[in-house]
Amino acid sequence: MIRVLLAEDHRLVRGALVALLGFEPDIEVVSEVDSGDAVVPAALAVRPDVAVLDIDLPGMDGLTAAGRLRERLADCRVLILTSFGHPANLLRAREAGVEGFMLKDAPPQQLAAAIRSVAAGERVIDAKLAAALWDAQHSPLTPRETEVLRLTAAGAPPVEIAGRLFLSVGTVRNYLTAVITKLNARGKVDAVRIAQESGWL
Repeated sequence: MIRVLLAEDHRLVRGALVALLGFEPDIEVVSEVDSGDAVVPAALAVRPDVAVLDIDLPGMDGLTAAGRLRERLADCRVLILTSFGHPANLLRAREAGVEGFMLKDAPPQQLAAAIRSVAAGERVIDAKLAAALWDAQHSPLTPRETEVLRLTAAGAPPVEIAGRLFLSVGTVRNYLTAVITKLNARGKVDAVRIAQESGWL
């Protein structure tokens, strides 16, 4: 029997997933949580074989929770569910040590099959996501420029970014100017839009 922890904040979606998995003779949902912060404590309590995590959870997001779960319960495998197939999320999932990455609109039988594959030690990546990653252009931004732009996208002003990254405000502004130039953007907001649509943030 494959023991599953399910993290999904939408009650109807979570209930539907539990019901669907309930029809599988070899899969048992042993815990349900509705926030990323609850993933690790629940997993430590029930010791699931597979954690199925929505990427967009309140509190801690699914990928951050996956990374924490990897640190605390290394033998629990992780399958991420997402509505958004951004290549950047797939890359983050790989960095977090996630074994599976699926779109939420996949047929129900694919979810059960993915859980079985992940439990068996295989990697599962939705074909659409794999194609999107293959087609994605390489980001022209340096890691530091990407970091500055990510904080800008989150609403942080240059002064706050400078403090968080141990840079001068002038250096942060220089990074933002370089980003805008490289992306041929009209300004910071446009640069954020371009980077997000390209899967670089």
